[in-house]
Amino acid sequence: MSRIPDTFAANLAAGRASLVTFITAGDPDPATSLAILKALPGAGADVIELGMPFSDPMADGPAIQWASMRALEAGMSLKKTLEMVRDFRAGDAKTPIVLMGYYNPVYIYGVEKFLNDAKAAGVDGLIIVDLPPEEDAELCLPALKAGINFIRLATPTTDDARLPKVLTNTSGFVYYVSINGITGTATPDFSQVATAVARIKGHTDLPVAVGFGVKAPEHAAAIAKGADGVVVGSALVEAVRSSLDGEGKATNKTVSAVTDLVASLAKAVRGVKK
Repeated sequence: MSRIPDTFAANLAAGRASLVTFITAGDPDPATSLAILKALPGAGADVIELGMPFSDPMADGPAIQWASMRALEAGMSLKKTLEMVRDFRAGDAKTPIVLMGYYNPVYIYGVEKFLNDAKAAGVDGLIIVDLPPEEDAELCLPALKAGINFIRLATPTTDDARLPKVLTNTSGFVYYVSINGITGTATPDFSQVATAVARIKGHTDLPVAVGFGVKAPEHAAAIAKGADGVVVGSALVEAVRSSLDGEGKATNKTVSAVTDLVASLAKAVRGVKK
């Protein structure tokens, strides 16, 4: 359970926030998705969130919903997602990988088998958006026992009475959702982010990364001023979609569409000194 905290600690020691990038496993097809995954660290990603495709991603906006549909139609599964992580780990032993998604695929796979396979593949953390703290026995506690960080979401409506419960058993980092609503549908009020992060930090020593609605380098720079990490997802999966041909297939521009955007985001984040 060291890659995630080590990465945040090293970057904060260097005086900067971390860039956390999200892609959907298998989007637009497994081979292209793996190529994107392998290229992310070189483009500037510090931590990678890999979405587990699901047919009903309730917290996600249209961009990530479409990405899940493309991946599922291309034959992606949870088993193949873990195989992607294993392939990535063959060439990268340093970059943290966090699986993000919903409990249903994990439940169907089998919790014990999933955790064993995820750990063996090289997964560092989990974000399961539809499992509240009251359900920690389902997956959170077994994940921690298996040596996998369990990362929790806090939102603008998570008040000081609720926050300690949300933070219980959270590890790796805290993911602050900067808007009320689904991913990729609004731009955060950047003036309020630093205040929200400071409030969360009053309850925990964990790094706080901020996401939902971060679409451009200037957004990333604004978030980096007040947060330990900047999370970008919908903009990257939209870069995938916009690079596809008329039949929805990958082109020779698909990988670079994502990595070029990541590089610009990383430059922006690294340009903000703490």
